Amino acid sequence: MKKQSIVFFCLFLTILSLNACKKKANIKPEFPQHEITVICPWGEGGGTNAILRELCKTAEKYLGTRIIVENRIGGAGALGHAAIKDANPDGYTLGMITFELNSLSAQELINFTYEDYDPLIRVNADAATLTVSSNAPYNTIQEFVDYCKLHPNEVSIGNSAQYSVWHIGAELFAQATDIKVNHIPFEGAVGAVMALEAGQIEAVSVSLAEVKKQLDAGKVKVLGVMDSQRPQLYPNIPTFKEQGFDIEYSTWRGLALPKKVKPAIKDILVKAFTAAEKDPEFIEKAQALNLTLAYQNSSDFAVFLKSNYDDIVKTIKAIMPLKAVQN
Repeated sequence: MKKQSIVFFCLFLTILSLNACKKKANIKPEFPQHEITVICPWGEGGGTNAILRELCKTAEKYLGTRIIVENRIGGAGALGHAAIKDANPDGYTLGMITFELNSLSAQELINFTYEDYDPLIRVNADAATLTVSSNAPYNTIQEFVDYCKLHPNEVSIGNSAQYSVWHIGAELFAQATDIKVNHIPFEGAVGAVMALEAGQIEAVSVSLAEVKKQLDAGKVKVLGVMDSQRPQLYPNIPTFKEQGFDIEYSTWRGLALPKKVKPAIKDILVKAFTAAEKDPEFIEKAQALNLTLAYQNSSDFAVFLKSNYDDIVKTIKAIMPLKAVQN
Protein backbone atom coordinates (compact mmCIF):
# COMPACT_ATOMS: atom_id res chain seq x y z
CA MET A 1 0.00 0.00 0.00
CA LYS A 2 2.82 2.32 0.92
CA LYS A 3 4.56 1.59 -2.39
CA GLN A 4 1.35 2.33 -4.30
CA SER A 5 1.04 5.68 -2.52
CA ILE A 6 4.59 6.57 -3.49
CA VAL A 7 3.92 5.60 -7.13
CA PHE A 8 0.73 7.65 -7.26
CA PHE A 9 2.49 10.61 -5.66
CA CYS A 10 5.32 10.46 -8.21
CA LEU A 11 2.79 10.20 -11.02
CA PHE A 12 0.95 13.21 -9.62
CA LEU A 13 4.18 15.26 -9.56
CA THR A 14 4.98 14.21 -13.12
CA ILE A 15 1.56 15.34 -14.35
CA LEU A 16 1.94 18.68 -12.57
CA SER A 17 5.40 19.14 -14.12
CA LEU A 18 4.11 18.33 -17.62
CA ASN A 19 1.21 20.73 -17.25
CA ALA A 20 3.56 23.46 -16.05
CA CYS A 21 5.85 22.91 -19.05
CA LYS A 22 2.86 22.96 -21.38
CA LYS A 23 1.61 26.24 -19.93
CA LYS A 24 5.09 27.71 -20.11
CA ALA A 25 5.39 26.67 -23.77
CA ASN A 26 2.07 28.36 -24.55
CA ILE A 27 3.07 31.68 -22.98
CA LYS A 28 3.76 34.23 -25.70
CA PRO A 29 6.96 36.24 -25.43
CA GLU A 30 6.59 39.81 -24.20
CA PHE A 31 7.76 41.00 -27.61
CA PRO A 32 6.77 40.51 -30.36
CA GLN A 33 3.20 39.36 -29.86
CA HIS A 34 1.98 40.29 -33.34
CA GLU A 35 3.27 41.35 -36.75
CA ILE A 36 5.85 44.09 -37.23
CA THR A 37 5.77 46.85 -39.86
CA VAL A 38 8.96 48.09 -41.51
CA ILE A 39 8.66 51.33 -43.49
CA CYS A 40 10.56 51.74 -46.77
CA PRO A 41 10.92 55.40 -47.90
CA TRP A 42 11.40 54.31 -51.51
CA GLY A 43 9.24 52.52 -54.06
CA GLU A 44 9.30 49.00 -55.39
CA GLY A 45 11.92 48.21 -58.01
CA GLY A 46 14.80 50.01 -56.30
CA GLY A 47 17.72 48.64 -54.34
CA THR A 48 16.39 49.83 -50.97
CA ASN A 49 13.08 48.04 -51.39
CA ALA A 50 14.77 44.88 -52.70
CA ILE A 51 17.33 44.46 -49.93
CA LEU A 52 14.85 45.43 -47.19
CA ARG A 53 12.31 42.82 -48.26
CA GLU A 54 14.96 40.10 -48.36
CA LEU A 55 16.27 41.10 -44.93
CA CYS A 56 12.78 41.13 -43.41
CA LYS A 57 11.93 37.78 -44.98
CA THR A 58 15.00 36.29 -43.30
CA ALA A 59 14.40 38.09 -39.98
CA GLU A 60 10.92 36.58 -39.62
CA LYS A 61 12.37 33.25 -38.54
CA TYR A 62 14.44 34.94 -35.82
CA LEU A 63 11.57 37.07 -34.51
CA GLY A 64 8.91 34.40 -34.89
CA THR A 65 6.40 36.77 -36.39
CA ARG A 66 5.34 38.19 -39.75
CA ILE A 67 7.10 41.35 -40.97
CA ILE A 68 5.24 43.65 -43.36
CA VAL A 69 7.22 46.04 -45.56
CA GLU A 70 5.26 49.21 -46.24
CA ASN A 71 6.40 51.59 -48.98
CA ARG A 72 5.86 55.25 -48.05
CA ILE A 73 7.15 57.22 -51.00
CA GLY A 74 7.29 60.93 -51.78
CA GLY A 75 9.43 64.00 -51.31
CA ALA A 76 12.67 62.30 -52.37
CA GLY A 77 12.42 60.02 -49.34
CA ALA A 78 11.18 62.70 -46.92
CA LEU A 79 7.70 61.23 -46.44
CA GLY A 80 8.90 57.76 -45.50
CA HIS A 81 11.64 59.00 -43.20
CA ALA A 82 9.12 61.24 -41.41
CA ALA A 83 6.77 58.26 -40.97
CA ILE A 84 9.54 56.25 -39.27
CA LYS A 85 10.38 59.14 -36.96
CA ASP A 86 6.74 59.73 -36.00
CA ALA A 87 5.79 56.06 -35.51
CA ASN A 88 4.44 54.75 -32.20
CA PRO A 89 7.54 53.93 -30.09
CA ASP A 90 6.32 50.45 -29.17
CA GLY A 91 8.81 48.59 -31.37
CA TYR A 92 6.18 47.35 -33.80
CA THR A 93 7.02 50.00 -36.41
CA LEU A 94 10.55 50.68 -37.60
CA GLY A 95 12.06 51.53 -40.94
CA MET A 96 14.99 51.66 -43.31
CA ILE A 97 16.77 55.01 -43.29
CA THR A 98 19.01 55.90 -46.21
CA PHE A 99 21.65 58.39 -47.28
CA GLU A 100 18.96 60.87 -48.27
CA LEU A 101 17.99 61.40 -44.62
CA ASN A 102 21.31 63.18 -44.16
CA SER A 103 21.43 64.89 -47.55
CA LEU A 104 17.88 66.29 -47.23
CA SER A 105 18.48 67.64 -43.74
CA ALA A 106 21.87 69.06 -44.77
CA GLN A 107 20.06 71.05 -47.47
CA GLU A 108 17.40 72.07 -44.91
CA LEU A 109 14.70 70.46 -47.05
CA ILE A 110 13.35 68.64 -43.98
CA ASN A 111 13.10 69.81 -40.36
CA PHE A 112 14.55 66.67 -38.74
CA THR A 113 17.90 64.86 -38.73
CA TYR A 114 19.51 61.52 -37.90
CA GLU A 115 19.39 62.59 -34.23
CA ASP A 116 15.61 62.04 -34.25
CA TYR A 117 16.07 58.26 -34.65
CA ASP A 118 17.35 55.37 -32.57
CA PRO A 119 19.65 53.42 -34.95
CA LEU A 120 19.49 49.61 -34.95
CA ILE A 121 22.02 48.37 -37.53
CA ARG A 122 23.60 49.50 -40.76
CA VAL A 123 22.73 47.00 -43.46
CA ASN A 124 24.74 47.86 -46.53
CA ALA A 125 26.88 50.53 -48.14
CA ASP A 126 27.88 50.91 -51.76
CA ALA A 127 31.00 52.99 -52.14
CA ALA A 128 31.54 55.52 -54.87
CA THR A 129 34.08 54.76 -57.58
CA LEU A 130 36.03 56.90 -59.96
CA THR A 131 35.39 55.21 -63.28
CA VAL A 132 36.76 56.32 -66.64
CA SER A 133 36.83 55.07 -70.21
CA SER A 134 39.07 52.09 -70.87
CA ASN A 135 41.19 54.15 -73.27
CA ALA A 136 41.62 57.13 -70.91
CA PRO A 137 45.22 58.39 -70.48
CA TYR A 138 45.20 57.82 -66.70
CA ASN A 139 45.32 54.55 -64.77
CA THR A 140 45.48 55.71 -61.14
CA ILE A 141 43.79 58.33 -58.99
CA GLN A 142 47.01 60.33 -58.83
CA GLU A 143 47.33 60.37 -62.63
CA PHE A 144 43.72 61.53 -62.90
CA VAL A 145 44.31 64.30 -60.35
CA ASP A 146 47.48 65.41 -62.13
CA TYR A 147 45.62 65.52 -65.45
CA CYS A 148 42.81 67.61 -63.95
CA LYS A 149 45.29 70.08 -62.49
CA LEU A 150 46.92 70.48 -65.89
CA HIS A 151 43.49 70.89 -67.50
CA PRO A 152 41.35 72.85 -64.99
CA ASN A 153 37.61 72.92 -65.72
CA GLU A 154 38.07 70.71 -68.79
CA VAL A 155 37.24 67.35 -67.24
CA SER A 156 33.57 66.44 -66.72
CA ILE A 157 32.41 63.98 -64.06
CA GLY A 158 28.89 62.60 -64.46
CA ASN A 159 26.57 61.78 -61.57
CA SER A 160 23.01 60.62 -60.94
CA ALA A 161 21.44 64.09 -60.41
CA GLN A 162 22.29 67.49 -59.00
CA TYR A 163 22.93 67.32 -55.23
CA SER A 164 22.43 63.55 -55.34
CA VAL A 165 24.57 61.05 -53.45
CA TRP A 166 27.02 60.71 -56.35
CA HIS A 167 27.20 64.44 -57.05
CA ILE A 168 28.18 64.99 -53.43
CA GLY A 169 30.71 62.15 -53.68
CA ALA A 170 32.35 63.66 -56.76
CA GLU A 171 32.52 67.09 -55.14
CA LEU A 172 33.98 65.60 -51.95
CA PHE A 173 36.74 64.08 -54.09
CA ALA A 174 37.29 67.38 -55.93
CA GLN A 175 37.59 69.29 -52.65
CA ALA A 176 39.98 66.79 -51.12
CA THR A 177 42.29 66.89 -54.13
CA ASP A 178 41.84 70.58 -54.99
CA ILE A 179 40.89 69.96 -58.61
CA LYS A 180 38.52 72.00 -60.78
CA VAL A 181 36.08 69.81 -62.73
CA ASN A 182 32.61 70.06 -64.22
CA HIS A 183 29.87 68.10 -62.47
CA ILE A 184 27.31 66.91 -65.02
CA PRO A 185 23.91 65.73 -63.69
CA PHE A 186 21.91 62.96 -65.36
CA GLU A 187 18.56 61.32 -64.75
CA GLY A 188 20.01 58.52 -62.70
CA ALA A 189 23.37 56.76 -62.74
CA VAL A 190 22.47 54.79 -65.87
CA GLY A 191 22.44 57.98 -67.96
CA ALA A 192 25.82 59.04 -66.61
CA VAL A 193 27.41 55.68 -67.37
CA MET A 194 25.97 55.68 -70.89
CA ALA A 195 27.43 59.16 -71.47
CA LEU A 196 30.84 57.93 -70.31
CA GLU A 197 30.61 54.94 -72.63
CA ALA A 198 29.71 57.29 -75.51
CA GLY A 199 32.70 59.54 -74.79
CA GLN A 200 30.57 62.54 -73.80
CA ILE A 201 32.19 62.88 -70.37
CA GLU A 202 35.53 61.81 -68.90
CA ALA A 203 34.46 60.07 -65.68
CA VAL A 204 31.58 59.03 -63.43
CA SER A 205 31.32 58.81 -59.65
CA VAL A 206 28.75 56.04 -59.22
CA SER A 207 28.75 52.69 -57.45
CA LEU A 208 30.57 49.62 -58.70
CA ALA A 209 27.26 47.83 -59.26
CA GLU A 210 26.22 50.61 -61.65
CA VAL A 211 29.30 50.21 -63.88
CA LYS A 212 29.62 46.43 -63.53
CA LYS A 213 28.23 45.65 -66.98
CA GLN A 214 30.60 48.05 -68.76
CA LEU A 215 33.53 46.97 -66.58
CA ASP A 216 32.99 43.30 -67.37
CA ALA A 217 32.78 44.18 -71.07
CA GLY A 218 36.10 46.04 -70.92
CA LYS A 219 34.56 49.38 -71.89
CA VAL A 220 35.55 51.20 -68.69
CA LYS A 221 38.16 50.97 -65.97
CA VAL A 222 37.72 51.74 -62.30
CA LEU A 223 40.62 53.80 -60.98
CA GLY A 224 39.63 53.40 -57.36
CA VAL A 225 36.85 52.80 -54.89
CA MET A 226 36.07 55.09 -51.93
CA ASP A 227 35.88 52.21 -49.47
CA SER A 228 37.88 50.80 -46.57
CA GLN A 229 38.68 47.63 -48.50
CA ARG A 230 38.88 46.36 -52.05
CA PRO A 231 35.72 44.95 -53.67
CA GLN A 232 35.36 41.24 -52.97
CA LEU A 233 34.42 40.45 -56.57
CA TYR A 234 37.10 42.76 -58.01
CA PRO A 235 40.17 42.47 -55.76
CA ASN A 236 42.31 44.14 -58.43
CA ILE A 237 40.56 47.48 -57.89
CA PRO A 238 42.45 49.49 -55.24
CA THR A 239 40.91 51.80 -52.67
CA PHE A 240 41.52 55.54 -52.69
CA LYS A 241 43.34 55.22 -49.37
CA GLU A 242 45.78 52.69 -50.80
CA GLN A 243 46.66 55.29 -53.40
CA GLY A 244 47.32 58.03 -50.88
CA PHE A 245 43.88 59.66 -50.74
CA ASP A 246 42.12 59.28 -47.40
CA ILE A 247 38.59 59.36 -48.83
CA GLU A 248 35.76 57.00 -47.92
CA TYR A 249 32.29 57.71 -49.22
CA SER A 250 29.25 55.62 -49.98
CA THR A 251 25.52 55.51 -50.16
CA TRP A 252 24.15 53.49 -47.28
CA ARG A 253 21.03 51.90 -45.82
CA GLY A 254 20.19 50.90 -42.26
CA LEU A 255 17.39 50.16 -39.84
CA ALA A 256 16.19 52.59 -37.20
CA LEU A 257 13.46 53.03 -34.62
CA PRO A 258 11.63 56.15 -33.52
CA LYS A 259 12.94 57.56 -30.27
CA LYS A 260 11.80 56.24 -26.85
CA VAL A 261 11.42 52.54 -27.69
CA LYS A 262 12.16 50.42 -24.59
CA PRO A 263 15.79 49.21 -24.49
CA ALA A 264 14.69 45.59 -23.99
CA ILE A 265 12.56 45.69 -27.15
CA LYS A 266 15.33 47.40 -29.10
CA ASP A 267 17.73 44.67 -27.99
CA ILE A 268 15.41 41.95 -29.31
CA LEU A 269 15.17 43.70 -32.68
CA VAL A 270 18.92 44.28 -32.90
CA LYS A 271 19.68 40.62 -32.20
CA ALA A 272 17.09 39.37 -34.71
CA PHE A 273 18.12 41.64 -37.57
CA THR A 274 21.81 41.07 -36.87
CA ALA A 275 21.21 37.33 -37.13
CA ALA A 276 19.30 37.90 -40.38
CA GLU A 277 22.10 40.06 -41.80
CA LYS A 278 24.62 37.27 -41.15
CA ASP A 279 22.34 34.50 -42.40
CA PRO A 280 23.91 32.72 -45.44
CA GLU A 281 20.61 32.82 -47.30
CA PHE A 282 20.37 36.60 -46.98
CA ILE A 283 24.03 37.08 -47.90
CA GLU A 284 23.44 35.11 -51.08
CA LYS A 285 20.40 37.27 -51.93
CA ALA A 286 22.37 40.49 -51.39
CA GLN A 287 25.16 39.27 -53.66
CA ALA A 288 22.60 38.46 -56.35
CA LEU A 289 21.37 42.06 -56.07
CA ASN A 290 24.98 43.36 -56.48
CA LEU A 291 24.65 45.15 -53.15
CA THR A 292 27.53 45.27 -50.67
CA LEU A 293 26.74 44.33 -47.10
CA ALA A 294 28.39 46.60 -44.55
CA TYR A 295 27.02 45.69 -41.13
CA GLN A 296 27.46 48.02 -38.18
CA ASN A 297 26.01 47.55 -34.71
CA SER A 298 23.86 50.25 -33.09
CA SER A 299 26.64 52.26 -31.51
CA ASP A 300 28.93 52.17 -34.56
CA PHE A 301 26.01 53.05 -36.83
CA ALA A 302 25.22 56.07 -34.63
CA VAL A 303 28.82 57.30 -34.89
CA PHE A 304 28.74 56.77 -38.66
CA LEU A 305 25.51 58.75 -39.04
CA LYS A 306 27.04 61.81 -37.39
CA SER A 307 30.26 61.59 -39.38
CA ASN A 308 28.37 61.12 -42.63
CA TYR A 309 26.10 64.06 -41.86
CA ASP A 310 29.03 66.35 -41.03
CA ASP A 311 30.76 65.43 -44.32
CA ILE A 312 27.60 66.09 -46.31
CA VAL A 313 26.99 69.47 -44.65
CA LYS A 314 30.52 70.56 -45.45
CA THR A 315 30.23 69.45 -49.07
CA ILE A 316 26.75 70.90 -49.58
CA LYS A 317 27.96 74.28 -48.33
CA ALA A 318 30.75 74.16 -50.90
CA ILE A 319 28.54 73.29 -53.86
CA MET A 320 25.47 75.37 -53.00
CA PRO A 321 27.01 78.50 -54.59
CA LEU A 322 27.03 76.53 -57.85
CA LYS A 323 23.25 76.43 -57.67
CA ALA A 324 23.02 80.21 -57.34
CA VAL A 325 25.34 80.73 -60.31
CA GLN A 326 23.42 78.28 -62.49
CA ASN A 327 20.07 79.90 -61.62
